[in-house]
Amino acid sequence: MTSQTPLAQTLKLRSGTVLKNRICKSSMNEALAEADGSVTNAFRTLYSTWAAGGCSVLITGNVMVDKRHANEPLAAAVEDEKDIFLLEQWAKSATAQGVEIWPQLNHPGKQSPKFLNDAPVAPSAIPLASDMFIPPRELTEAEILDIIARFIKTAEVLGKAGFTGIQLHAAHGYLISQFLSPKHNQRQDQWGGSLENRMRFITEIYKGIRKSLGKKFNISVKLNSSDFQKGGFTEEESIEVAKVLDGLGIDLLEISGGSWENPVNRRGEQKASTKAREAYFLDYAEKLRKEIKVPLMVTGGFRSQSSMEDALESGAIDVVGMARPFVVEPDFANKLLTSSNNVSPVKPITTGIKKVDAMAIMEISWYTNQIHRISEGRKPATKVRGLLSVINVFYQFWRRGQKVKKVRA
Repeated sequence: MTSQTPLAQTLKLRSGTVLKNRICKSSMNEALAEADGSVTNAFRTLYSTWAAGGCSVLITGNVMVDKRHANEPLAAAVEDEKDIFLLEQWAKSATAQGVEIWPQLNHPGKQSPKFLNDAPVAPSAIPLASDMFIPPRELTEAEILDIIARFIKTAEVLGKAGFTGIQLHAAHGYLISQFLSPKHNQRQDQWGGSLENRMRFITEIYKGIRKSLGKKFNISVKLNSSDFQKGGFTEEESIEVAKVLDGLGIDLLEISGGSWENPVNRRGEQKASTKAREAYFLDYAEKLRKEIKVPLMVTGGFRSQSSMEDALESGAIDVVGMARPFVVEPDFANKLLTSSNNVSPVKPITTGIKKVDAMAIMEISWYTNQIHRISEGRKPATKVRGLLSVINVFYQFWRRGQKVKKVRA
């Protein structure tokens, strides 16, 4: 089967890197760092397990470029070489097994919960529609340049540690996405207004990293197809940004969509074509494929091997991205490469308690708990066990919050 499935085909990137197959473990926050963002040995164990699972690329959870600004509790932060030894071990956990590993670089901007950040920043002083977040302060130009420099510095440290690339998180309502959105970026200077100005933040970050680390270092971007907000970042604008990034020479473009305010609807109604093809953004990828040459990856919704193979054979995408399937089955990629008709057991989390099932925190935290089990050398749980799982999930989430509060006190 290995020679027959399109998932097993190699792919040469612009950097010269040859991916050994078309399967990528996309980003999920691990919540394995110390409360101040310091890296721990748990990352090495986790990614060693995932690397053995068969993927060609592992994209890590968010790595913050500024430890003062985090999107979730216990997210890793890399500002300097303080953790270089542990970073080297983390990188080697994958590269020693012939697997690419790319940290996802992020700054949350105003999308940083108030229990983590009492001084969030954003392109413009426009608050989010939730009491979870403190209204942000508008960034000065000097601060914008400092954040760009932080992205570049973090990439330099990671490159020195042996990571083979990075991914810029320009989706899901975080800072780069905020700059791209005309709703959230209402600046009147060179960083706002026209689409050319709004994309300047990401293009300057990209150019700085490329200049510092060279053409052989992989730079990927995760970009929204749309943020699904009135007056926000549109599909047409997304295509224009993708064309500019393609022209600049990025190595892989991952398509996503939505933000904290308007997430992708994974539980509610979906178009018939989405249900049939599983992945959420394939229709957009087909439009984009006609406009750009950079390899495309779609993440979100893939569960069956047949749908993955159909998407690759259609030419709409070049890489299949998945996250949760590798949490419940760390070796799922090997199964896809060595046998046929595989289907991931991942389904929406249900506990039988309607109010709990409606909370995104339950689903996110349950998977985070399984990531922790893998990082401890244990097998992940595969089923939610009603009230017991609810209690455990909320206890673990509370513990992570308490660790952060102690550091901030």
